[in-house]
Amino acid sequence: MPSRATGRHVAGSLAGRPYRAFIPDPLPPDPPLDLSEQDLVARKERADQALGRLDGITLMLPDPELFLYQYVRKEALLSSQIEGTQSSLSDLLLFELDEAPGVPVDDVEEVSNYLAALSHGLRRLRNEDFPLSLRLIREMHGVLLRGGRGAGRQPGEFRSGQVWIGGSSPANAHFVPPPPEVLPSLLADFERFLHAPASDASPLVKAALAHVQFETIHPFADGNGRLGRLLIALILCNEGVLREPSLYLSLYFKQRRAEYYERLNAVRSNGDWEGWLGFFLDGVAETAQQAVDTAQRLLALLHRDRARIGALGRRAGNIGLVFEQFARRVVLNVPQLQPRVALSGPTIRAAIAALQDMGLVVELTGQQRHRVFAYRQYLDILSEGAQPL
Repeated sequence: MPSRATGRHVAGSLAGRPYRAFIPDPLPPDPPLDLSEQDLVARKERADQALGRLDGITLMLPDPELFLYQYVRKEALLSSQIEGTQSSLSDLLLFELDEAPGVPVDDVEEVSNYLAALSHGLRRLRNEDFPLSLRLIREMHGVLLRGGRGAGRQPGEFRSGQVWIGGSSPANAHFVPPPPEVLPSLLADFERFLHAPASDASPLVKAALAHVQFETIHPFADGNGRLGRLLIALILCNEGVLREPSLYLSLYFKQRRAEYYERLNAVRSNGDWEGWLGFFLDGVAETAQQAVDTAQRLLALLHRDRARIGALGRRAGNIGLVFEQFARRVVLNVPQLQPRVALSGPTIRAAIAALQDMGLVVELTGQQRHRVFAYRQYLDILSEGAQPL
């Protein structure tokens, strides 16, 4: 690995206690990344191949929106869990129903805001031909922190004060990002890198570099981790690598938190971009393959359960109609089902009872009124790895 500096430290003081803040150099790294090293070449090939399989998943699934609807929610949950929320996937899906008592609202609002921020970014990029820019990042941050615990943390505004990561003050922190007065020039350089074509570095490498730089600059008072992870998916969609935002690294980062932070610090301390890139590419390959495997398992589950319902004979009609709605939304109540299937309330309840008898659907609230039902095994497959930390 070539020896390279990735920035410089500047002295600061808070309450009479000195500290050193880190100011990163602009991207791309100088000297350039050594992408010819055989191990990195092989890891990048694996990642590219896995991404290709993942992007092709939309051709394999009869209803890709079904998969993405749930998969994006799992990613939102995992990304928020890294920041300390304690919600489950069923909590989030319950929260999205109007009648869902007992759900931890503050935690789930954070997850729901993550979904809204992703949707906002993609809509601006695709439907409004808006560039991936600082303005868009600020807009997404405003959505991410609206309401709940984030409302007092300058949503949509770059920070005006010093922040630090770990420790009780900058003096004993694990890492101290740049002081606020240098943010304008750092962010202008960062935006230029986002606008530059990926060229021979490839969109994957561009996303990997951008993620580290964003986390190092830490431009907001709160929400940097979640927005930095969102940025990976946005770059890959914006560069045309993925048609849908179907690659999410939060589970990989969650399971390897210590190594993730070690790799970020190794870039800052000794310029080990290659070490970070290898870690990132392994994550892309593993995560993309997991998504493909999950989609295939869900397809097999749907095929098996549809066959079981079809074997019911004349009873299969209404039961099948109700089941197909659970295959699309996973968690539903009777009022939600009525306009979707054009069946009476008693007929829907009878179909749900039959699905419960077959072990396909379970009730989540334990209540007699305002009951909510879930497609159990589908939810179990999606929830793997998404248990609160």
